[in-house]
Amino acid sequence: MEEERGATPSPELAQLLEASSEFASFPGLQNDASVKEFLDRYPLQVLLSALHSEIYVAGLEDSVVSCLDKIFSTKYGASSIPNLMSFLQAGLQATSETIKWLACRAVCHLMDMADDKGAALQIIIDHNIYPLLLNCLIDGNERTSAASLDAIKSIAQHPQGIAIIFPANAEDPIQLKNLAARSSSLARIRILALITKLYPVSDQVVKAIHDWNLLSLFETEINNGKDPLTSLSAMELLYELVESSNDATLPLRPTLLQLLIDIISNSSVNSIFRSRAALLGGRLLTSADAYTAIDQSVVARLLSGISGKLVELESQNNDEVEAALESLGLIGATNQGANLMLTSSRDAAKLVVEAAFDRHHRGKQQAALLALGSICGADRSEDKIILSEKAEGCLKHLIYTTAANSSKLTPSGLLLSVLKQEPEVRLASYRVIAVLVTRQWCLAEVCSRQDIISIVTDQHIETTKHGMEARHDCCVAINRALLASSLLHDATAAGVAGKLQEAVKRGPYLAKKHVEAQPAVGTMERF
Repeated sequence: MEEERGATPSPELAQLLEASSEFASFPGLQNDASVKEFLDRYPLQVLLSALHSEIYVAGLEDSVVSCLDKIFSTKYGASSIPNLMSFLQAGLQATSETIKWLACRAVCHLMDMADDKGAALQIIIDHNIYPLLLNCLIDGNERTSAASLDAIKSIAQHPQGIAIIFPANAEDPIQLKNLAARSSSLARIRILALITKLYPVSDQVVKAIHDWNLLSLFETEINNGKDPLTSLSAMELLYELVESSNDATLPLRPTLLQLLIDIISNSSVNSIFRSRAALLGGRLLTSADAYTAIDQSVVARLLSGISGKLVELESQNNDEVEAALESLGLIGATNQGANLMLTSSRDAAKLVVEAAFDRHHRGKQQAALLALGSICGADRSEDKIILSEKAEGCLKHLIYTTAANSSKLTPSGLLLSVLKQEPEVRLASYRVIAVLVTRQWCLAEVCSRQDIISIVTDQHIETTKHGMEARHDCCVAINRALLASSLLHDATAAGVAGKLQEAVKRGPYLAKKHVEAQPAVGTMERF
């Protein structure tokens, strides 16, 4: 109990505790001058000795460690780290997680602040620091593991550092694949997290990851039916890796897509797992280049698996349905994906269109409207919005058929119905209309309904900045499409054009009316 409360510190330690706590709690970054002034009063050896003090003083370790971290984060402080390598070696192997964390941070500061990265890296090599960082990554607590990951990432910024992390000897025990083979499930996930963080560092790192086939570690964990949480973590990390990749085709592997298809189609798998598999499949296919790297039959099977799950969950309005619709939107965001969906996998496109105008399931409807906007071209450059002739014909047929099978009867009726719903649905509707009006048939439908024009030109209908901007963008898109069309010869369309142009000039935001000062007249209060 006495040790938990802490001993009464000596005057020197009490003074150090107060000074280090004050220095560490200084808001913002310290500069070289303030660090030099502090170290003149409390040299590094005094601070480091306090960490090895046999007398336990409550709060001393945390204060000194935070203080040293701020010191090392400056140019002046980091310049002393090469002289403290024995401390770093001991710190990375300390029993205290706080000291381990500091040692990891010191390595990061050494690499970040060094003018000569090669020289700093050579010091790390000479003192065999990298294997100790790996131990911290695998065995440390969450904070220590994150700090070691940052340190390793800083090493990977240098070509010589890449050679340390990915040694040429396939049998080397620090090879990440070998390390994963003998590690616990938590350690394996931390290794995958490291690969994820290293992937966007440079093309050389990407090459090393592929040369050593490290992406197969993700597939192995995802396919691990014994530990669903580990599998889900691996899938989340792979999703993060794909998002950070400069070239989405690099992580794209036929075996991975087939694995995702099997998960999506497996009703015995947890719905969260199926949802993440669908989103990951969609994310892998958001690049146009993906369709040259993978056989279209595999993409068609993925679309079939997702649409099959949507049919199975047709009457439900849950996260899995929304994730399936979002994944279809991701696939349809590219010209190739949208063409494929509308011509070869029409069931998927049909489900999106029908759900977009089904107001019985609001969350599902909003997700479908967003997906429909992506398929129609909201995420594509202007020259890639229009699809192939066959795909455009299928899109038009789907929307007209959906309208004919509803109480609204026409596409303009469908669009008006979603514009009259709550703000979230209306926001997604603006996005759909803005790209659909690039098609002459839809432009004619929109201009034929004065109620639609009244909504998109109404400055008072939206109350949020995002809503005002979305409405105005939609108004601009309709105006631009109308000015470029042959519809202007029609008197009704000409009147619509005038109304649109006025709304465009007013801008997206609600203009405040000028209010004249008025005298206030009131009855005098009497006591």
